[in-house]
Formats: sequence, C-alpha cells, structure tokens
Amino acid sequence: MADGPTINTIAERAGVSIASVSRVLNGLPTRQETVRKVMAAADELGYVRNAVARSLKSRRTHQVAFAMADVGNPAYLAMLRQIQPVLKAAGYRLVLHSTDAVVADEIDVLHSLGERYVDGLIMSPLRVTEAHLEMLAAARTPVVIIGQVPEGTRVDNVRADSRTGVRLAIDHLYALGRRRIAMVNGPLDTVPGAARGAAYREALLDLGLPYDENLVQIGDFYRAEGGRAVAELLARVPDVDALMCANDLIALGALDVLRAAGRRVPEDVAVVGMDDTDLAAASWPSLTSVSLGSAERGKAAAELLLERLQGGDREPRLVTVPPELVIRASTAGEQSGPAGPSGLSKPGGPGAGCEHRTDEGGKA
Repeated sequence: MADGPTINTIAERAGVSIASVSRVLNGLPTRQETVRKVMAAADELGYVRNAVARSLKSRRTHQVAFAMADVGNPAYLAMLRQIQPVLKAAGYRLVLHSTDAVVADEIDVLHSLGERYVDGLIMSPLRVTEAHLEMLAAARTPVVIIGQVPEGTRVDNVRADSRTGVRLAIDHLYALGRRRIAMVNGPLDTVPGAARGAAYREALLDLGLPYDENLVQIGDFYRAEGGRAVAELLARVPDVDALMCANDLIALGALDVLRAAGRRVPEDVAVVGMDDTDLAAASWPSLTSVSLGSAERGKAAAELLLERLQGGDREPRLVTVPPELVIRASTAGEQSGPAGPSGLSKPGGPGAGCEHRTDEGGKA
C-alpha cells in the first residue's frame, strides 16, 4: 500500500496532527470530535490498518478504562493497584481517565463506549445524574460502577458503607469523651457528601447529642479546601473538641490548620478521616481513619467486569465492602496500640459491637 493512504494523508484530510491520528487508530482516549474527523477521513481515503481491521472483526480491543474523579487521590490509587493486576493477568491493558468529577467529562467517557475504544469500563463518579443513568442504560459495553447508584439501576455495582463508617468514628470520639464533634464535609450534591452528612446527623441523634448546623462546614474533598473549611469552622466555633472529616485529604488539611493555630491533636482537638489511605499512617500525628476498603472495592470491580468480558450472562450484582475504624494517634495519642489506651468505650457503651483495629493490626 505504498501509494495508498497513510496516517500522514489522513492527518492532512482530517485537519489534525499525526499524533492524533495515531491515538485514534490505536484506540487511545481522544476527544470525540477528533475521533469523528479521523475516522471520517480514513473512510474517505479507504484506509484500514490490519490491527484496526482485526479489532473491527472481533469487536475486541483488549483494553479496559478506569474513570475516576482525581488520579492524585490515594483512595483511587489504592483501587488502581488492585484493578491493574486482575485485568493484566487476563490480557487487558488499562486506560485511565481523571475527570475532576466533572459530570460532562464522565458522560463523554460513557458516550465514547460507542466508539469501541475499550471492551469495558470501571467508573467511580462522585455525582450520579439522570444523564449518567441514561448512558448506563444504553451502554453496549460492560460497565461497573464503584460508588452508590439508585436502587434498580441495572449495572454491576461495588459500594462502600460510609454511613456505618461515620457511625464507627462518631462512636469512637464519643467514647473518648468528646461532645463538640464537628463535621467537615465535601459537597452535599455528591454521593459521598450526602451519605456522610446524613450519617453524622443520625449518629449524633442516636447518642443523644444535639445536631448543630454551626458545627458543620462544607468544603471539598481536597487537602487545601479541607484546610480552608476547618479554618472557617474554628473561627466560628473555636470550642470544638473533635473533627469528623469526610476523607483523609480534608483531615490532613485540618491537621495543617490546627498545627498552625497551636491546637494540640488529640489533646485539644481529636481528628478522624475517612478512606484510610497511605497518607493517614504517614501523617504527623498519624491519622485515625475509617477504612472504606478502597483496595477491596477496586479488586471486586475488576473481577465483576472480567466476568462480563468473559461472557458472563447474569443479573447485575451488588457488592458492599464493610468499613473498619483504624485508630491512630490523632484520637488516641502517641501511646495508641495493642498495649496502649485505645480510647474505645467499655462493653455495652457507645460503639460496642463495632469493628476497630489499631494501626499495628491488632483488634482494639
């Protein structure tokens, strides 16, 4: 085909770069407008690469996509470290999308499944809109959602039980004698923000503590935003003695602000995060955090998707990973551990029957 069309001539016809043509023909993530231009130009010029022809014939790319809100968030990295080996062992390459939790970007990823650039998708959206649900219902490629979707949504789903996780944390703080327990949350229009905010209110009421809107501060799921939210909260209610943070990044921002303000952790203010990321154990002081099983959720999602890719014809499955409270210095002090004070309530008190462990792995 020496005199026939090449990627150079396709690039000229489509009005895009050679690199863009190469990405499209190799099935790599590309803007949908670019994909349309390149494929239209290739059709006009009669260009069919052998690998593309094989892919069209078999309708297999041996690629799977993972779309997450923030590739820099350690919780998603923990998922990725489990997703990758499961799929790689089955002969699939992994394509990553970091959407910044922008709904339009997530819808574009779902829409692009029609281009057959991947054989399947794992997605972890922070918001689930009607547009998400419509695209999921129309998807001809297997999709697994990590996160909560409305009941009746016909898609394989892996969830965390963050409501129980918040309750574990609040019970722990209550058992330590904390009564001015504030909540620093992410946006309430997100699935985790709504669930964790509701769980905080329920936990307080169950313990006989009044719900006070002044003790709730809304920020975002990032360290800098968490710090700003905590600073605003402390300026308004300086007498808080505990912070329940909606994720570890917010909690790390809280530690930054408390340190700068000369507030001792945990003597003055106890701090709990969620996700139990690698950063929790490495922070100073080390951070008590609720593990939501990010690694376990990633592995479960990869296995569910692989079942579909291997021809599994079954009803959609729901997998819920239980939470676990990991107690460290930010609530129990530097002597926390199997031989030191755990700060847990006595049997029969608040938190009785809940699952806890210390960072060393022993049951607290």
